[in-house]
Amino acid sequence: MKRRAEALKQITAHAFDLCVIGGGATGAGCALDAQLRGLKTVLLEGADFAAAASSASTKLAHGGVRYLEQAVKKLDIAEYRMVQRALRERLHMLQNAPHLAHAVEFLLPVFSWSQAFYYRTGMKLYDWLSGDARLSPSRFLRREEVLRRMPALAPERLRGAVAYADGQFDDSRYAFALIQTFVASGGEALNYARVASFAKSPDGRLAAGVIDDGFSKQRFIVRARAFVNATGAASDAVRQMANPDAAKRLRPTKGVHILLPVPKTEDGRVVFAIPWLGRLLVGTTDDEVAPETKMILLRQEAEYLLRQLNPYLATSFRPEQIVSGISGLRPLVAAGKGRNTKELLRDHEVEVDAATGLISILGGKWTTYRLMAEETIDAVQGLLGGPVTSCRTREFPLAGAAGYWSGAWRELAAKYGVADDTARHLAQKFGGAAEEVLSLARSEPALAARLLEGLPHIHAEVVYAIRNEMAMTIEDVLARRIGLQLYDWRKALHAAPAVASQFARELGWTAAETQQAIAAYAEKINDFLAALGLPAEPALQATDLRTTFDPM
Repeated sequence: MKRRAEALKQITAHAFDLCVIGGGATGAGCALDAQLRGLKTVLLEGADFAAAASSASTKLAHGGVRYLEQAVKKLDIAEYRMVQRALRERLHMLQNAPHLAHAVEFLLPVFSWSQAFYYRTGMKLYDWLSGDARLSPSRFLRREEVLRRMPALAPERLRGAVAYADGQFDDSRYAFALIQTFVASGGEALNYARVASFAKSPDGRLAAGVIDDGFSKQRFIVRARAFVNATGAASDAVRQMANPDAAKRLRPTKGVHILLPVPKTEDGRVVFAIPWLGRLLVGTTDDEVAPETKMILLRQEAEYLLRQLNPYLATSFRPEQIVSGISGLRPLVAAGKGRNTKELLRDHEVEVDAATGLISILGGKWTTYRLMAEETIDAVQGLLGGPVTSCRTREFPLAGAAGYWSGAWRELAAKYGVADDTARHLAQKFGGAAEEVLSLARSEPALAARLLEGLPHIHAEVVYAIRNEMAMTIEDVLARRIGLQLYDWRKALHAAPAVASQFARELGWTAAETQQAIAAYAEKINDFLAALGLPAEPALQATDLRTTFDPM
């Protein structure tokens, strides 16, 4: 990817066939699909790429076991077909980015033989729906095997567990892989570029977007023949910006997750929660909220999740043990005012506004992003009057896939002389591009230093994110580029001065700007802690910068 200033220059100098608004999973998928079909495309994101719900998922590429259960109980053929489509899309996700997505075996503990029969029957149906896209067959594990593999599980009344395979993926890095692949294919992408209004042609069709630049605070114009609204929970706001008469379509729900430290088990699995890069990811909630609701994990939400988890564990977790958390808005499409949001279909809809030509992709879930994009770009080509050409994204390797294999980290460790944990981390985050990160460290050995002792993250990946992934803030790096914020809020705060020092060097931040950026990040992390009723971390002062990376 280009540096942001260069990308902005290119975007303002050209007109486009398509402007995609929204730089999350769906927007990135739409941009890549359109560019691969020959449409000159620009992708605009009002905040950072994948900054909202696309980096706050449960990290599962799946059909949805509970959605299948609802489909059977309600005899809902639409929900049944949604699960079936998602199971097939799951395989595309795993194959197109093997460094970021992989199969994992999950366990459903059972406490009665009737429950065992119920779960086994349900998972056999899940297997059958997967068809040729099945990852591995589900099976029943005896009590002794379950306790051997999961010693933290409470043994009382346990009969065994049903094991089944699903996909797990790194959501924020997957979004970046989509965007990087899009840019490598000739597209233009820009973050912190918010659509303020639209300009229209005499017939009322959208002709241009008026964009606010989040850094220069200036406005610029993006001209395009078609516009796609892929803004998730903000879709209604964009729809009504284009057409004030448009009725609201969404009923957003808030989903939160907490992350806990867990004792090591034989294979890192846990029950009723998801193993995630050395942490236990527990979620999720499903509460209807307003689109403007602040996305922050609250104490009562964390306590609710712990109440669901703790009865199954030999030793209970407490809120004070939470090391991090995430929250995001699901853009559920309304299906009648009386229907509970937990029962709303997680499917998607492509809407074409007849008055303005705005194409909105509404609803959906991460696993079906590619299918959502395919249907959206079909609609774009139909609107533009040309033929609807074949979609190329079903089997299109994403950035980082080339040169990656499961043992690639060993080669990195040997070739570049880095520790095993760092090599694993870089291979998981960057795939084949990990060599580019480590080449920076080879050319400037100080960049091989760890951001924090005991953690695998190094300075070189910060520099790479700034130069190649349009990172503009400390949070951009720690939350979405390298994943440290999700691992541990407090550790991320302690790494902030080291990250800031690289921004100062790469982007020319003054000492005052650097300290201001650290203070702003500290305030955000302490807001997260305060919402959980946890003590704040001391603010880092400018003098702390002298103890961090010094390129001289």
